[in-house]
Amino acid sequence: MTTGSAAPTSLRVRIRKALETSQPGLARGFQWTVQVLIVLSIVGFTVETLPDLSPDFRAWLRRFEVLAISVFTFEYLLRLWIAEDRLGFVFSFFGIIDLLVILPFYLQFAVDLRSLRVFWLFRLFRLFKLVRYVDAVRRISSAFRMVRVDLAVFGVGALFVFYLAAVGIYFFERDAQPETFASVFHAFWWALATLTTVGYGDVYPVTVGGKIFTFFTLMVGLGVFAVPTGLITMAIVNTREADIDG
Repeated sequence: MTTGSAAPTSLRVRIRKALETSQPGLARGFQWTVQVLIVLSIVGFTVETLPDLSPDFRAWLRRFEVLAISVFTFEYLLRLWIAEDRLGFVFSFFGIIDLLVILPFYLQFAVDLRSLRVFWLFRLFRLFKLVRYVDAVRRISSAFRMVRVDLAVFGVGALFVFYLAAVGIYFFERDAQPETFASVFHAFWWALATLTTVGYGDVYPVTVGGKIFTFFTLMVGLGVFAVPTGLITMAIVNTREADIDG
């Protein structure tokens, strides 16, 4: 009994190490296979939107879709089997992503997904699935975790500035442009386009006070995005140096 229970446990440990590390050999080959399938499936998803594809080529894309989903399903079930906390894996970020990648394919046999177009977009979650295998994305994720508190504080400040910008332009422009700036809610679009320095030009001030206010809002907008960019850049550099030292 002891030998029989130790063998599966040992197999699970070996498979877990193979999937979670980049060991040379079969493990690395499987990881590369999954990565290539993810990229090719995204390419196939894009090609599938072309209107003049022949029925034979669409059938070939469909067969490739079945192949990719089969591999993704096998990987999901394998990761579920080796997980120490299976329920935790199911509700983890990558567990949810992996499930969303394969679930629409199987749902289409029970539900007509043509009426639920949003499920078609779930195929884009394969891009997030690729994150597991890209070290650079892992470093970026670590950098975001490092400065998440600073970003949260700055995000609250940015929302405060966003609201003040909308209120300010509303009071400057409401009499000159009563339809465009009918309320503070109408001014939110202008505030968003101005603070992000996009400036689409569909909504703009015509009064002197509104133009002066817009100038200062643009200056503030430059700082709104400069500060979090600097925080993230510094965190990425620190994360990279920690990887090198490690």
